[in-house]
Amino acid sequence: MFRDDGSGGGGRRAPRNVLGEPLVACSTSPMTGFYRDGCCNTGVEDVGSHTVCVVVTAEFLTFSRSRGNDLLTPLPEYGFPGLKPGDRWCLCAPRWQEAFAVGQAPRVVLRATHEAALSYCALGDLKRFAIDLA
Repeated sequence: MFRDDGSGGGGRRAPRNVLGEPLVACSTSPMTGFYRDGCCNTGVEDVGSHTVCVVVTAEFLTFSRSRGNDLLTPLPEYGFPGLKPGDRWCLCAPRWQEAFAVGQAPRVVLRATHEAALSYCALGDLKRFAIDLA
């Protein structure tokens, strides 16, 4: 798989979300995405599949820390401010699936969730947690 950077160059199409539409930004404050481009883009370098755009809650942040992924603590040396409830973040799809399985999944922004997330998560489950379906 090539980096899905939306450039459309080389015959590749622009990145798509789980709804089959163009991928929209997840967050630029804090700056998110595996490539820190604000989008849940992915590519071969992204072995964790940071493809699910979520709105984090205090409960989810505590859950994630308990699983060894501390998203609360700032790491200034990496430009990471630490997350707080209400922040949007490109979460690893396997982590979202793990949280879903134990009733700790955060809400999802479908239009900003990359279609690659469907390799780990069922669309129906993501839709049940969607904040952007009318």
